[in-house]
Amino acid sequence: MQHDFSARLQQNQERINAFLAQQLADYAACDTPLIEAMSYTVLLGGKRIRPFLIYTVGQMLGVPLTKLDRSAAAMEAIHAYSLVHDDLPAMDNDMLRRGQPTCHIAFDEATAILAGDALQTFAFELVANDSQLTAEQKIAQIQWLAASAGAKGMCLGQSLDLQSENKAISLVVLEQIHRHKTGALIEASVMLGFNLSDYAQDSRIKQALLHYAQSIGLAFQVQDDILDIVGESEKIGKTVGADEALNKSTYPKLLGLSGAKAKADGLYQSALAALNELPFNTSVLAALAHFIISRES
Repeated sequence: MQHDFSARLQQNQERINAFLAQQLADYAACDTPLIEAMSYTVLLGGKRIRPFLIYTVGQMLGVPLTKLDRSAAAMEAIHAYSLVHDDLPAMDNDMLRRGQPTCHIAFDEATAILAGDALQTFAFELVANDSQLTAEQKIAQIQWLAASAGAKGMCLGQSLDLQSENKAISLVVLEQIHRHKTGALIEASVMLGFNLSDYAQDSRIKQALLHYAQSIGLAFQVQDDILDIVGESEKIGKTVGADEALNKSTYPKLLGLSGAKAKADGLYQSALAALNELPFNTSVLAALAHFIISRES
């Protein structure tokens, strides 16, 4: 099953990379550092977990891949923009992302800010111009993208994270930060696949998928915190120990390393329990949950 999952993940990575490159090619006539920085950022690599979720949930529910492409690309554009801004000197001040210089290092700070801004609007342009979706489906996709990325989602999580630096915070507050900063886009990814299916009005399926997404979203961050201690910079593609350098509260810091690992496993079990409520073949989603808590990068 692991081999099948790895092959599926790679296929989806290749698909979304090709689609993003194709869409960005439309901007090639505007030969400016901005377009170059946008392409550099979004095509730099990465696991593409969020597009993978959109494709996997959509396919599981009978949605053709071609109907999912633009939503998957939009989500990856939002994620890429968030990483550009997250790495800026005013925030985490990181110099390495996915094993390469961060956008503001490769270009300059002003270009990085604008590239992030442009990638955000690019995401909504992709969905708004999706000829395969009904008006109602476009609205649903845009609503989830906007809510998950904005002041009720990822941006709120980032703000709370910045406020928590050099402070002792509780486990409850830490979870609140990461359910917004990391979890919101993962939840939205599951919903972007679900919204385009014939089951979009089925509240039971929706709630089970949201339960799964919430579990893996938090598990993803717990594993990130673990890797910040035990990982290798060459494997994870960013500087190990960055959280400690910023004096951030993390799961290993609050629970100990073994406690953090137990937390990740508990979230994995919670994700599997949610999948058991679905009347579909959920083996790929189960394999993804295992990948999230066992990855080394």
